[in-house]
Amino acid sequence: MQSPLSFASRVPFMSSVASFQIGDKVVYPNHGVGIIEQISSRTIGASVERFYLLKIAASSLKVMVPFQNATTVGLRRVVRNGEVQKILEFLTDGKCENHADWKYRFKENSDKMRTGSLLEVAAVLKGLLLLNQSKPLSFREKKMLERARYLLVSELAMAKNIQEVEIEHLLTKALAKCNLRFPEILPEA
Repeated sequence: MQSPLSFASRVPFMSSVASFQIGDKVVYPNHGVGIIEQISSRTIGASVERFYLLKIAASSLKVMVPFQNATTVGLRRVVRNGEVQKILEFLTDGKCENHADWKYRFKENSDKMRTGSLLEVAAVLKGLLLLNQSKPLSFREKKMLERARYLLVSELAMAKNIQEVEIEHLLTKALAKCNLRFPEILPEA
């Protein structure tokens, strides 16, 4: 059993790569997978800044990220197919701890979600699933659990080039090995 931080320090996809090309599949932290549609320049004052224009797959949201901020905001490539197995192994036997205080736990989980690290997103997902076994999650934590699930499923599906339903099945199998399961997603009213 490993903590996410010791595990993350050994995982190669945790490092960021700040050089992308048009058509690259990238992850914009806490928003999900996107595709670089354009690389453009704008004159701002006396300087010329270059930007990546990406389209977030799920929402069609368009985001402009300055080259110089790409690393700072956590823009990174989609995990490689081989790295998917490392995420599944963490979900199966990685160690998660939850802070007892709701406010502290929520802030800690929010910070993990913003890192852009898929392993940290997996740690949030697993931690909230563990917590859900002992007590009902708050509304905000349920939303965070849904967001973590979405981010994991969408990126892993893109990485393996398979349907999201197949990734859901892989995640369900991995979580079942440690007696965890996804809650049912209720349709919004």
